[in-house]
Amino acid sequence: MSKTIFITGASRGFGKIWAEAFLKRGDKVIATARNIETLNDLVQSYGDSILPIQLDVNKRDAVFAAVAKAKAHFGTIDTLINNAGYGLFGTIEETTEQEARDQFETNVFGLLWATQAVLPVMREQGHGHIIQVSSVLGIATLPVLGIYNASKFAVEGLSETLATEVKGFGINISLIEPNGFATDWAGPSAIQTTPMDVYQPVRDAFQAGMSDADIFGIPEATTEAVLKLVDAENPPLRLFLGKVALPWAKQVYEGRIAEWESWADVAAAAHGK
Repeated sequence: MSKTIFITGASRGFGKIWAEAFLKRGDKVIATARNIETLNDLVQSYGDSILPIQLDVNKRDAVFAAVAKAKAHFGTIDTLINNAGYGLFGTIEETTEQEARDQFETNVFGLLWATQAVLPVMREQGHGHIIQVSSVLGIATLPVLGIYNASKFAVEGLSETLATEVKGFGINISLIEPNGFATDWAGPSAIQTTPMDVYQPVRDAFQAGMSDADIFGIPEATTEAVLKLVDAENPPLRLFLGKVALPWAKQVYEGRIAEWESWADVAAAAHGK
C-alpha cells in the first residue's frame, strides 16, 4: 500500500533524496521548503503525487496551516519526517544570543510545531509514524558544534518522552541519528560564528578529525534504511545511519558508565537515607 509522507526541509540533502525515493515507489509526498522552486524537478517528474508547500518551520501558524492543507489534499498523513534543520559551527563562547536562539528555533521548535500539528490528524485516523531527524551528536558531542549538539539532545529528550505519551493512539516515534554524511550540511546550509583567536587550536583539532573521508557516508545510500523504517510494523525508537555512529556511541557510553560507577558511593550517600 502506498503511504502519504510529509517531509520538512525537502529542498536539498536528505530531505530531497528521501522525498524522491518515496515518490519513485509510488507514495504520495508533501514536501516543504522555504523555496519551493527547488522542488520543481520533482513536480515535473511525479505530478500530482507530490504537494509542494512553501514553509518556514519557525512560524508555528504556518506549520499548522501546511499540515491542514496536506490533510485536505491527500486525506491522510501516515508519516511525518521532521528533517528541517541546519548546523551552527562555533564554540560556545563565540556564539551570539541570536545565533543560539535561531538554532533552537529551527532544530527544536520547528520540529515541535510540526509534531504538534500532525498529532491530531494521526490520533483521529488511529495510526501514524513521526520520524525525527536527530544526529549521533544527540548521543555524543563534538567541539565547535556545542549549540547544535544541545539542539539535538533536546530533540532526543522530547521524542523519547513523546513516544511514551502517544503509543496508545497507535502512533510510533522514531529518531534517525546519522553520523557524518557528504551532504552540504557543513557547507552552504551551515552558519558560522565569528571566530575568536583563542579557540583556533580547538578549531584546528576539529578540522583535523574531519579529514578522513571514510567517516562520511554517501547520502543516497540511506534511502533503503529510511524506506525500511517507514514500512516497519514495529519501528525502533532510535536508528543510527552510517557505520561510524554505533562504535562511537558504545565508546562514549562505556566511558560514562565507568565514570558514574567510580562516583557511585558519593551519589548514593547524597540520597540521605
